[in-house]
Amino acid sequence: MKADLAACYGQERLPRYTSYPTAPHFSDTVGPEEYARWLAAIPQHATASLYLHVPFCRSMCWYCGCHTTVARRAEPIAVYEAALRCEVELIARRLDRRMKVSHIHFGGGTPTIMAPESFTDLIGAIRQSFFVLSSAEIAIEIDPRTLTGAVIDALALGGVNRASLGVQSFDPVVQYAINRVQSFDETAAAADNLRRAGISALNFDLIYGLPHQTIASCLDTVRRCLELRPERFAVFGYAHVPTFKKHQRKIQDDWLPDSVERYNQACAIANALKEAGYIQIGLDHFALPSDDMAIALREGSLHRNFQGYTTDDSTVLLGFGASAIGQLPQGYVQNEVRISAYSDAIASGKLATAKGYALTEDDRLRAEIIERIMCDFSVDLGAICARHGSGANAMLDSTPRLKELVSDGVVKLDGTSLKVAENSRFLVRSVAAAFDAHLDQSKRLHSRAV
Repeated sequence: MKADLAACYGQERLPRYTSYPTAPHFSDTVGPEEYARWLAAIPQHATASLYLHVPFCRSMCWYCGCHTTVARRAEPIAVYEAALRCEVELIARRLDRRMKVSHIHFGGGTPTIMAPESFTDLIGAIRQSFFVLSSAEIAIEIDPRTLTGAVIDALALGGVNRASLGVQSFDPVVQYAINRVQSFDETAAAADNLRRAGISALNFDLIYGLPHQTIASCLDTVRRCLELRPERFAVFGYAHVPTFKKHQRKIQDDWLPDSVERYNQACAIANALKEAGYIQIGLDHFALPSDDMAIALREGSLHRNFQGYTTDDSTVLLGFGASAIGQLPQGYVQNEVRISAYSDAIASGKLATAKGYALTEDDRLRAEIIERIMCDFSVDLGAICARHGSGANAMLDSTPRLKELVSDGVVKLDGTSLKVAENSRFLVRSVAAAFDAHLDQSKRLHSRAV
């Protein structure tokens, strides 16, 4: 039954629903002027989260779907870091106050590609422009292959308390096929050195569905990772979109597993992690029972944003850097994707907003429904629709895709309460998509559902 469902629904290309509507629906109808107005309207008591994008790596991993480029010299990185500091100060001036900050996330690319003194300058600029709460989570994404002791010291000095280490796979056949050769010893050294520096909350990122990957190699990677006992795992399915990411053309289609094999790999990883004591969080995260994310799941306070599952409940996410996306109560904004265009805008003292999306009331209603489905595998449509002044039955009537999911046993519907069947949770994106009023316009841009 599960294999049949994976074959039936798995080929469909669907969003990961880290936002709703998703980024392909952003347009230049929202630009710097609109963003400035939205910033000015943020309530005085609001607390923000910050995302800073560093679009540089030492080499290109061929599976990568991020906005990043290869930088072998220090100068472009230093110039970009200076632009980030300027943007932080520019946004703070627009806010006209030191806004409280509860979460900071450095993403990429490889944020730890910055020189230690550059990172120190950047985190100093953030603390000067914003009031970073003593309880704030400060997280950074790390490539263990290039992490140095000096960088670790700078991270610890800057208050970083969570680190996400890219692992993907320890299978050498897979590593050569994706141009990311990384030994277990490199990964273990990075984890040990971070913990010794006081950065004890570690996340490991794994990927299934990679070229030449097998269930056995997935399980071997998990087994090695468990020796290091990170607090969290994020387990993503490889998104093969060579039309939009040209370096992915180095990965041949016939090297990739089909939907059923991808499903079996995902299940094998999930079962191994759960047997090792980790709690499954939504679609693709796993956490130890004592971790904040596992606690949020138990308390029903889990959320989802552009970094995936999160404990962050802020309604204000400020994005900094080329291609960075921000979220405000009014909608979404995205900076210029090209580094040169971004830097030119910031150098001229202007907001670098290139596009965005202004939310409608229907968008807000559907966004809340989709978030609860993605986080809880269930949703009380009646309660949510009532909060938005809408009727649950009208919502159900507007989702013809749901009828097929109910018929196939993927979803159980009790009045206006919806629950994803236990053995069909791997299709949660398909369930969320039933409530996506914009889906048909962007299907080709997304990864396979399984």
